[in-house]
Amino acid sequence: MKFKSSTDDDELQINLTPLIDIVFLLLIFFMVSTTFTKESQLKIQLPEAKGEESRPQEIPQLIIEISALGVYAVKGPSDEAARQVLNTSPDALQRVIRTAAENQDQDKMVVIVRADKQTPHEAVIRALSVAGQLGLTRITFATESQSGDG
Repeated sequence: MKFKSSTDDDELQINLTPLIDIVFLLLIFFMVSTTFTKESQLKIQLPEAKGEESRPQEIPQLIIEISALGVYAVKGPSDEAARQVLNTSPDALQRVIRTAAENQDQDKMVVIVRADKQTPHEAVIRALSVAGQLGLTRITFATESQSGDG
């Protein structure tokens, strides 16, 4: 009888090829089944006001949207969609506004506050305070034009 000696080079090996095939199949499945949507903006009912509509075309705009519940969304001049701020603390809002205003001339940038007509006063003041702390002083409020005469 011939017994195997301990000097043989036969080692136990695990074949990884089937595992890699399954990982690639899962990767392809998730890439095909994923849908990419734009980040949704907040639903806002603007207050009404009389006046002429102004549309500065070449001035960079930073839009701060505030929902009726006090949730913020910030859209910078180079952003395609607004970024919703999950934490309503001033620090979190400041980080998002600073990121959105990066690489822009802050002296020329206009901050447009789009607050719902039911928004708490505190949420608007917080947004104005944070913008002021970042040196953004050109601030305006978005409104809807009044319908009807009166």
